[in-house]
Formats: sequence, structure tokens, C-alpha cells
Amino acid sequence: MQDTRFSLTLNQLKDLSQQVLKLAKAAGASAAETDISLSFGQNVSVRLDEVETIEYNRDKGMSVTVYFGDRRGSASTTDLSEQALSDTVNAACSIARYTAQDPFCGLADANLLATGMRDLDLYHPWEISVEQAIALARSCEAAALKVDKRITNSEGAGVSNSEGMFVYANSNGFCQGYPTSRHSISCSVIAEGKNEEMQRDYWYSTARSAADMESAADVGHKAGERTVRRLDIRKVSTQQCPVIFENSLASGLISNFVSAISGGNLYRKSSFLLDYLGKPVFSPVVQISERPFLPKGLASSAFDNEGVATRDRELIIDGVLQGYMLSSYSSRKLGMTTTGNAGGNHNLIVKSGEHDLNGLLKQMGKGLLVTELLGHGLNMVTGDYSRGAAGFWVEHGEIQHAVEEITIASNLKDMFLGIQAVGNDVLVQGSKQCGSILIERMTIAGE
Repeated sequence: MQDTRFSLTLNQLKDLSQQVLKLAKAAGASAAETDISLSFGQNVSVRLDEVETIEYNRDKGMSVTVYFGDRRGSASTTDLSEQALSDTVNAACSIARYTAQDPFCGLADANLLATGMRDLDLYHPWEISVEQAIALARSCEAAALKVDKRITNSEGAGVSNSEGMFVYANSNGFCQGYPTSRHSISCSVIAEGKNEEMQRDYWYSTARSAADMESAADVGHKAGERTVRRLDIRKVSTQQCPVIFENSLASGLISNFVSAISGGNLYRKSSFLLDYLGKPVFSPVVQISERPFLPKGLASSAFDNEGVATRDRELIIDGVLQGYMLSSYSSRKLGMTTTGNAGGNHNLIVKSGEHDLNGLLKQMGKGLLVTELLGHGLNMVTGDYSRGAAGFWVEHGEIQHAVEEITIASNLKDMFLGIQAVGNDVLVQGSKQCGSILIERMTIAGE
């Protein structure tokens, strides 16, 4: 395992974690868990061919949670010296002694912890100098500016690379960790149309390995194309019509779904999908899987934040909800078993349909293609959804003109059940992998 680029090795982090657990036990804790991490990275940005920022970061930290029966206390530090670790453990113990009892707190059950680690290929160092990163950012921005003479300004292009390593350990005998990496290239430019109309847009690519990212030229070209196509804004009238969420936004709808089935919202009874297990929550065309073991996956992991083993599972089958997203704490509150989702989901895959975005436009015929959302108008309790939006008006299956300063509104229950198709234009930029989504009907507030 490659860990020589870090100030400490993986085995040294494991030794430190065991030291923390011993300190907690010596202080009288009945159980304890700790997370120790290291990270470093480099960020470079240019604007109009001039270097704007060069940033380096190097961080380290330790967090510890101790349990005194049903009492819990947590503390953290960025100092990994022996004295700092001892002081932090003592601080956590002091907090725990004064907190209220909570019968649902505690470590994950020992029989659910991961065993036998598999290599998910998550660590790919990017040997790139500052000079090389600057040149790459410049080439990205230049590619964007070359797209169209109406692109007259730039918000800049950036190149970042980061590496990290962590170990999670608890007093039930779990002690595992691994190094990770994540790199990105981004660009944002401004175009000027008739009557001094100004529009901006952007694009970025991110991956565990730099070799898997889109090229700097492609990122810049897409940023330029996306910006220019937003010129020639026209009004649309208030109406109800079909709506397509472009792939870059479709994953946001899936994030709303994840929030609604997450344990915290469920046990607080603040979810519009409360008591929907085994019931239809999407239209029958929707299938969603969780795949924690994808090589190089941006959300791959053999265990969650509590050391619980992750597993492949089907979350939605023919629109029907098969399971929740639970941690040990939330599962106990609900009288259920953890699903290995402490810390979030692991590579949610929305099954693609037969059409790309152009095919979805033709299927829709007339309606709105949304490419940007503004605001946070979601009521998680009721599912009511209202967001500012921008995008394109579509007629006869083809884009007619850009639109902005509109509001789209509906209820997420109706939106999910009204999904008519999922595109095969899958975009991988985070923990959800999803193509564009066509929804049967939403209300558009225009002029």
C-alpha cells in the first residue's frame, strides 16, 4: 500500500488509534471509537491567463467518542502528539460524564463490523507540479475562450489534487483504514449577447485518478458551449408542462430522496416518505442500486463511518422502496438494523433507459429542460418543492431558446411517481450516478 507520501504510515495511524482507545479505557470509558486522518493537496487557479491563486493544504486530525454506559462525549484535535491525544480523550470523558443518558447510543454491533478488507483502487497520486497545474488550467480556459467570440470574460479555470488517509478504530476490535485521492479540473466563463445580455456557465471533471478525468481541453470546451447556448433569453408563460432535469441536476433529485429515507429524518418524523417501506415511491421505470465496491468509485468503501460492513443492495425495484439509509443510532431509534450508511450512501446507481438527452427531448416534445437551479425551496416534511430555475424551452423535441428567472414547483412525491424516463447520459461527479430525468408535469411560473 502506498502511504510514503504522508507524514505517517497507515500502520502508525493504527498504532495511534490503539493508543487513543487505551487512554479512553484507562479513563474509565466502557467503550470508545476514534478516527484519525491525514490529508494534503494543491489548488491552482488562473483567470484570463494570469495566475490568481496557488494554495497548499496539509491537515491532520483525531476525533474520539467515549461512552460511559448510556452517556456519550466527543472531542477532537489537530495535534497528534501524545499529550494532545491524552488531553482530547480526557475532554471527551468530561463531556460524557455530564451528558444525559441515551439508551440508543453506542458502538455498532460487533457482529456487523467489516472483516477481510478488499482493495477498491481508491488511491491514485497525481504527480503534478505547480507549473504543470498552471499550464493545464491555462489550456482549459483557453479552450473555453476559443469556443465563440461572444465569450468575452472568464471567472477562471482551476486544477486541484488531493490525497488523504484515515483509520477508524473502536473498542469492539475494529481497526481499518486506507488512503484515497480525488482530483478535479474546472472552468467558468462569461458570454455577452445582444443588448448587453451577460450569461455564465461552467463545467468540471473529477475522479480518483487524473487519468480518468476529462481532458482540460474538453472541460474548457464544454464550459464554453454551455455558456454560449444560454444567450438569446426569451420569456415563457406560466403553465404546467413536462420537465427534464439535466444529468448534472438529476442527481440532486436523488439526493432529496436519500434525505427522505435517511434515519435521522425518519426517527424525527420529518420526512415525506415516512412509513413508505415496501410501497411505490417512484414510477415503475425507476431502479436504484447501491454499489459500495465499485473500483475507483467516488463513494466506494468496504465499511461505513462506524466500521459496519457495506453491501450491494437494491434500494428501488420497479419504483418500490426496498430499504432505508440507517446508522446504528438511527436504526436503534427505529427498532431496525443498521444498513451500513453511517456517513451517507455508497455509489447510488440509477438504471439508465434507452434514450440519451436528445432522445428524452423528443419523447417530451414540448416542455422545459432545466440546467440550473437556485435556492433551497424544499420542505422535507411535506415534500413541497419550489426552486428558481434556468434552462431551455423545448418544442417539437428540439431546444428553441434559453429561459431564466422562472420558478418550477410541485411535490416530490408527485415528481418521483411522475418520472417517465431516465436517460443514458450518465454523469459521474459524486456519490450518485444518474442520467437526465424526464418528469411528466410540473408548474412553471413565468411571466
